Amino acid sequence: MKRKIVFLFIIFSLIFVLFLLFKNTKHISFKEIEKKVEKPGNIKDENENESIYSSNIIKDVSYSSKDSRGNEYIIFASQGEIDYKNTNVVYLTEVQGLIKLEDSNKIIINSDYGKYNINNFDTIFSKNVIVEYLDNTIKGEYLDFSIKRNSMIISKNVIYTNFKNVLEADLIEINIKTKDTKISRYNNKEKVNVKSKN
Repeated sequence: MKRKIVFLFIIFSLIFVLFLLFKNTKHISFKEIEKKVEKPGNIKDENENESIYSSNIIKDVSYSSKDSRGNEYIIFASQGEIDYKNTNVVYLTEVQGLIKLEDSNKIIINSDYGKYNINNFDTIFSKNVIVEYLDNTIKGEYLDFSIKRNSMIISKNVIYTNFKNVLEADLIEINIKTKDTKISRYNNKEKVNVKSKN
């Protein structure tokens, strides 16, 4: 008889403890789950978002093109990201451009970032832009390069250096075909600052 009472006491105690545990556990009804799903942002599938984002990124990118005159344009980047809205545009990181002109020397362009158009090969280089051509170095923050226009336009904190002079300007425009160079300031009243290295 004593054993039965002890046994029943243990069973009722366990049932009571389990009841308390389940009572404190928060239960979510099916309706509450539906409400959360209806509100975007409450429940996220992080793996799904990650796979969508990463599928847009290409490592070690290179593009090349050649015009009818034999000039060649090659671009390299450590990473490229295709624009979803316009798949002809690729955003680049750690960019190097190489322009091989048929009747002239190479032009090398480096920058932190770039925006490349696959259709017309136009490229915008931005942040820490460095252009090297023969003994000339041009530094700036923004470069707009176009094969169709035959031009390179370098702007924002432009410093042009060769073996004789250091020149500070707001804008340098170079015609790739004719090699004509236009150096200017945004304010026409300001003069282009030229310093001799000697």
